[in-house]
Amino acid sequence: MMQPIGIANTLLLSIVKENREGHACGIYSVCSAHPLVIEAALEYAKHANSPLLIEATCNQVNHLGGYTGMKPQDYYQYVVGMAKSKNFPMDKLILGGDHLGPNPWRHLPVKEAMEQAKKMVVAYVEAGFSKIHLDASMSCLGDQEPLTDETIADRAAELCKVAEEAALKVGSSPLYIIGTEVPVPGGEVSRGEKTSLKDRIVVTQKDAVKKTLSAHCSAFEKYGLKQAWNRTIGIVTQPGVDFDDQHVLDYSPQKASQLSSCILTVPRFVFEAHSTDYQTQTSLSCLVKDHFAILKVGPELTFAFREALFSLSYIEDILYERKDRSQIRDVIETVMVQNPQYWQDYYKGDSSEQKIARFYSYSDRIRYYWPEPKIVSAYNCLIKNIRNKLPSETLLSQFLPEVYHACRAGQLEKDPEVWLKYKVGLVLKKYSKACSLN
Repeated sequence: MMQPIGIANTLLLSIVKENREGHACGIYSVCSAHPLVIEAALEYAKHANSPLLIEATCNQVNHLGGYTGMKPQDYYQYVVGMAKSKNFPMDKLILGGDHLGPNPWRHLPVKEAMEQAKKMVVAYVEAGFSKIHLDASMSCLGDQEPLTDETIADRAAELCKVAEEAALKVGSSPLYIIGTEVPVPGGEVSRGEKTSLKDRIVVTQKDAVKKTLSAHCSAFEKYGLKQAWNRTIGIVTQPGVDFDDQHVLDYSPQKASQLSSCILTVPRFVFEAHSTDYQTQTSLSCLVKDHFAILKVGPELTFAFREALFSLSYIEDILYERKDRSQIRDVIETVMVQNPQYWQDYYKGDSSEQKIARFYSYSDRIRYYWPEPKIVSAYNCLIKNIRNKLPSETLLSQFLPEVYHACRAGQLEKDPEVWLKYKVGLVLKKYSKACSLN
């Protein structure tokens, strides 16, 4: 059974309204399919008594399964089921679909790619997702590049039309996000680029915002989507933040001043900021203040999980003989080398540099491999080993100092999965504070 979408709409709309009125108010969006990350997010938001927005991307979850193997209905039931198991208040849970458009099928001719995209959008709406990011910005086979604003908007309106038809059948009224001046889903720029990250990333110009909004407004009108346009509340722009596998480009309010102020000339709209991972607390707070009311975070959450997991593996190395260890780092390395499709286009350099990147990159391409059976088996072995031989305080202090201090303060149970979620929660805490949700 679906959660009441109207309640989710009201919650998100109230945050948007407060942000436009000048309050330092926003919401972060957890873009992850990792079960422990989702569990940590639910627990953190419940403890903070705050709303929680969780989103799946078109590559992670779609009508054909995506790389997670989950269809929208599967993901919806998965998250809602976990929320209920945690006694999370369902009226505070918002589910969204990110970059919904032809991106997974851009190797096909546009007609075929758009047909697949339409089926995906319908599946998301029918499943119960109430926040829909329409993204038809990518070129398909045979397209002239770059696409014009009008072409992008027309394709987005096509997707919105089938979304509205599906919404009518299930009795929902989704909120929409448009625009996409960001890399394609999961597609952070790589070390192979010759120019620096700072030189590659350009803040969206206010004239580009006007053109995008005007083109989409006209296209929605053309397709008879006036009501849907009135429920379109955000536009994705590039505020000048991003990361590659080794560097983070921090937000500069001065460089984005014209962009941030222009949104107030448009009724009801706020900005949605993608690739905000690894931004500082100060930067995130400034983004919210500058009307980037929706902050997407994904890789930083699994990066924090990986950091903590590797720390546990180093503790395991000390506590156990090699034959009894999970050897999880070796297992991950073997799986990634044998199946390089998710990292080889992102990590350049020699074999040594690539190995370092596979483990420690900001781009965190490991996140695509956590569901692999061999890695799952090694993970379970590691957790079992740590539970059977809990590390001393001194070992915790050496490898997981934040966890050590929280345990000393009596804030954490002595359990390795609790410690992993705590590390993820430290990232969520940063976002929650920036959005005034604490």
